[in-house]
Amino acid sequence: MLIPHDTRFALDMIVDLVNTSPDGDQGDGLADVAALEAFVLGHDISDVGVLSLRDLKAVQSVRTQFAEIFAASESQLASELINKLVAAAGTTPQLTNHDGYDWHVHYFAPGASVADHLAADGGMALAFIVVSAEQERLRRCEAPDCGRAFVDLSRNRSRRYCDSRTCGNRLHVAAYRARRREAAG
Repeated sequence: MLIPHDTRFALDMIVDLVNTSPDGDQGDGLADVAALEAFVLGHDISDVGVLSLRDLKAVQSVRTQFAEIFAASESQLASELINKLVAAAGTTPQLTNHDGYDWHVHYFAPGASVADHLAADGGMALAFIVVSAEQERLRRCEAPDCGRAFVDLSRNRSRRYCDSRTCGNRLHVAAYRARRREAAG
């Protein structure tokens, strides 16, 4: 599956945003404005201005909507959720070439809030996935104690874990040790 740079960048950002959600014993990765500022800086999100508590609440709402799209069991539901998200963001497609990147499309209006920026670019990236009939690539880690979001970009759509070095390796080692214990009697 060929994914343009800006779409891949947006998908990575969505996954990281969804994974800031408070789960079980993990706290909210976007609990305050400082965390939002770190997220914006860490993802090189441009043209968002000074962030406030209002921005934080709006981004947390967008995060919830992205999580609902990941959880959508069929493309019809996913498309309805994406359409709602993108329409609310007031998408305004623009060609741009900034910060050393070649021409690409931004779907947010100049001066848009950070939440609208994320919703527009992220929503259009998810729309690309649904239009390509690749929605099954939007997954959650199958490790019993994880559940983090990820986009499976493997050729055969076989990825099961958010990170093969942590969750995948940990489960494979546990299964190996259980087989060894069973064989030892």
